[in-house]
Amino acid sequence: MSKLSVLLVEDHRELAETVAAFLEACGHDVDYAADGLVALHLAVTESYDVMVLDVMLPGMDGFAVCQRLRQDAKVATPIIMLTARDALDDKLTGFNVGADDYLVKPFDMPELAARIEALARRARGWAARYEIGELTLDAETFEVRRQGSRVALTGFAFEVLRVLMREHPKVVSRRDLEREVWQNEPPESDALRSHLYNLRQALDRPFDRPLIATVPGRGYRLDLPEPDEGQRDAGARRP
Repeated sequence: MSKLSVLLVEDHRELAETVAAFLEACGHDVDYAADGLVALHLAVTESYDVMVLDVMLPGMDGFAVCQRLRQDAKVATPIIMLTARDALDDKLTGFNVGADDYLVKPFDMPELAARIEALARRARGWAARYEIGELTLDAETFEVRRQGSRVALTGFAFEVLRVLMREHPKVVSRRDLEREVWQNEPPESDALRSHLYNLRQALDRPFDRPLIATVPGRGYRLDLPEPDEGQRDAGARRP
């Protein structure tokens, strides 16, 4: 998945450093807060893709932070709560104040990263799987098929195709493609042209028809039949 901006709220410094290091190794940006008041300020004044929020915090606990963000500040950032509390009532409290997910300590780092990315996909309107005509993309297995034949793509080419499939049949501008794929760090060179060339080569050989159309002055789109509502619902499954 492309780079995410994550706010980590955890008062246990050693755990916070471990989590932050792991998420940064996954390619994400991490801001850190050790108490509820700082977390509330950052969440309101900055923009994050996901917030990882501990329950037991000094000053203001995670439940209160979540409730203030949802009810008072109207912040819709996806929130996953971390806690040692595994009682059902505690989990229900978290969901009732607006949390989107709940992970009990101790936890595995890869599971936390997977949950963070799943929340970000849902918030961005990503589906886990797209199927449009002869083309299928599965974000869970990183697999693309055309007419049943597997298509090998690099990471950036995969992300470009996923944006085009998500927006189909609309035209996607060059600027929007770069923003979706590279997030806050757009490429300095003409990297998009290179990745589009590689994507076209991979998708179109040995088929007799190109799938990616250039719309002069506007951007790019997939040259595939527009699905009806039934096909769209079946082909774009939410994670």
